[in-house]
Amino acid sequence: MPLAYLLDEHMSGPLWKAIQTHNRRCIEMLDVFRLGDPPDLPRGSDDPAILLWCEREGRLLVSEDKSTMPGHLASHLSAGHHHPGIFIPKPRSTLPQLVDFLAAAAYGSDPAEWQDRIAFIPC
Repeated sequence: MPLAYLLDEHMSGPLWKAIQTHNRRCIEMLDVFRLGDPPDLPRGSDDPAILLWCEREGRLLVSEDKSTMPGHLASHLSAGHHHPGIFIPKPRSTLPQLVDFLAAAAYGSDPAEWQDRIAFIPC
Protein backbone atom coordinates (compact mmCIF):
# COMPACT_ATOMS: atom_id res chain seq x y z
CA MET A 1 0.00 0.00 0.00
CA PRO A 2 1.52 3.36 -0.98
CA LEU A 3 2.26 6.11 1.51
CA ALA A 4 -0.40 8.78 2.02
CA TYR A 5 0.27 12.44 2.74
CA LEU A 6 -1.17 15.54 4.35
CA LEU A 7 -0.02 18.94 3.08
CA ASP A 8 0.31 21.53 5.81
CA GLU A 9 -1.63 24.75 5.26
CA HIS A 10 1.23 26.71 3.70
CA MET A 11 2.01 23.85 1.28
CA SER A 12 -1.39 23.78 -0.42
CA GLY A 13 -0.69 26.23 -3.25
CA PRO A 14 1.78 25.40 -6.03
CA LEU A 15 2.72 21.98 -4.63
CA TRP A 16 -0.94 20.95 -4.51
CA LYS A 17 -1.37 22.02 -8.13
CA ALA A 18 1.76 20.09 -9.15
CA ILE A 19 0.43 16.98 -7.39
CA GLN A 20 -2.92 17.32 -9.15
CA THR A 21 -1.13 17.60 -12.51
CA HIS A 22 0.90 14.49 -11.62
CA ASN A 23 -2.24 12.58 -10.69
CA ARG A 24 -3.92 13.45 -14.00
CA ARG A 25 -0.92 12.20 -15.99
CA CYS A 26 0.32 9.26 -13.97
CA ILE A 27 -0.72 5.74 -13.14
CA GLU A 28 0.84 5.91 -9.67
CA MET A 29 -1.53 8.37 -8.07
CA LEU A 30 -0.49 10.27 -4.96
CA ASP A 31 -2.94 10.04 -2.05
CA VAL A 32 -2.81 13.59 -0.66
CA PHE A 33 -5.10 15.68 1.53
CA ARG A 34 -4.63 19.33 2.34
CA LEU A 35 -5.13 20.71 5.81
CA GLY A 36 -8.78 21.73 5.83
CA ASP A 37 -9.93 18.98 3.44
CA PRO A 38 -10.89 16.48 6.17
CA PRO A 39 -13.82 17.84 8.22
CA ASP A 40 -12.10 16.83 11.46
CA LEU A 41 -8.91 18.77 10.58
CA PRO A 42 -9.89 22.38 9.80
CA ARG A 43 -7.57 25.05 8.46
CA GLY A 44 -5.84 26.78 11.36
CA SER A 45 -5.41 23.56 13.36
CA ASP A 46 -2.40 23.74 15.63
CA ASP A 47 0.65 21.55 15.06
CA PRO A 48 -0.01 19.11 17.96
CA ALA A 49 -3.53 18.46 16.60
CA ILE A 50 -2.12 17.94 13.10
CA LEU A 51 0.41 15.40 14.41
CA LEU A 52 -2.30 13.48 16.27
CA TRP A 53 -4.53 13.44 13.17
CA CYS A 54 -1.68 12.20 10.95
CA GLU A 55 -0.88 9.48 13.49
CA ARG A 56 -4.50 8.33 13.59
CA GLU A 57 -4.92 8.45 9.80
CA GLY A 58 -1.48 7.04 8.92
CA ARG A 59 -0.47 10.03 6.77
CA LEU A 60 2.96 11.58 6.50
CA LEU A 61 2.98 15.35 6.94
CA VAL A 62 4.56 17.58 4.30
CA SER A 63 5.40 20.91 5.94
CA GLU A 64 7.78 23.84 5.56
CA ASP A 65 7.72 24.38 9.33
CA LYS A 66 11.34 23.52 10.09
CA SER A 67 11.57 25.91 13.04
CA THR A 68 8.86 24.55 15.35
CA MET A 69 7.87 21.15 13.94
CA PRO A 70 10.93 19.32 15.38
CA GLY A 71 9.94 20.44 18.88
CA HIS A 72 6.31 19.48 18.36
CA LEU A 73 7.34 16.06 17.06
CA ALA A 74 9.66 15.55 20.06
CA SER A 75 6.79 16.39 22.43
CA HIS A 76 4.45 14.10 20.49
CA LEU A 77 6.89 11.20 20.75
CA SER A 78 7.75 11.82 24.40
CA ALA A 79 4.02 11.64 25.21
CA GLY A 80 4.12 8.03 24.00
CA HIS A 81 2.75 8.64 20.52
CA HIS A 82 4.19 7.65 17.17
CA HIS A 83 4.04 9.42 13.85
CA PRO A 84 4.21 8.21 10.23
CA GLY A 85 6.85 10.87 9.52
CA ILE A 86 7.35 14.44 8.40
CA PHE A 87 8.82 15.63 5.11
CA ILE A 88 10.24 19.14 4.99
CA PRO A 89 11.26 20.38 1.53
CA LYS A 90 14.80 21.68 1.18
CA PRO A 91 14.84 25.41 0.33
CA ARG A 92 15.97 25.10 -3.28
CA SER A 93 13.79 22.14 -4.20
CA THR A 94 11.74 22.50 -7.36
CA LEU A 95 8.13 21.37 -7.62
CA PRO A 96 9.02 18.54 -10.06
CA GLN A 97 11.71 17.30 -7.65
CA LEU A 98 9.28 17.30 -4.74
CA VAL A 99 6.51 15.53 -6.64
CA ASP A 100 8.98 12.96 -7.99
CA PHE A 101 10.28 12.33 -4.48
CA LEU A 102 6.77 11.98 -3.01
CA ALA A 103 5.84 9.49 -5.74
CA ALA A 104 9.07 7.49 -5.32
CA ALA A 105 8.64 7.40 -1.55
CA ALA A 106 4.95 6.50 -1.79
CA TYR A 107 5.51 3.50 -4.05
CA GLY A 108 9.09 2.52 -3.33
CA SER A 109 9.72 2.81 0.39
CA ASP A 110 8.73 1.05 3.56
CA PRO A 111 6.59 3.19 5.91
CA ALA A 112 8.89 2.18 8.79
CA GLU A 113 11.69 4.07 7.05
CA TRP A 114 9.99 7.41 7.87
CA GLN A 115 8.25 6.65 11.17
CA ASP A 116 8.91 9.01 14.06
CA ARG A 117 11.35 11.19 12.15
CA ILE A 118 11.72 14.27 10.01
CA ALA A 119 13.32 13.98 6.57
CA PHE A 120 14.43 16.93 4.48
CA ILE A 121 13.39 16.23 0.90
CA PRO A 122 14.33 15.47 -1.76
CA CYS A 123 16.94 13.27 -0.08
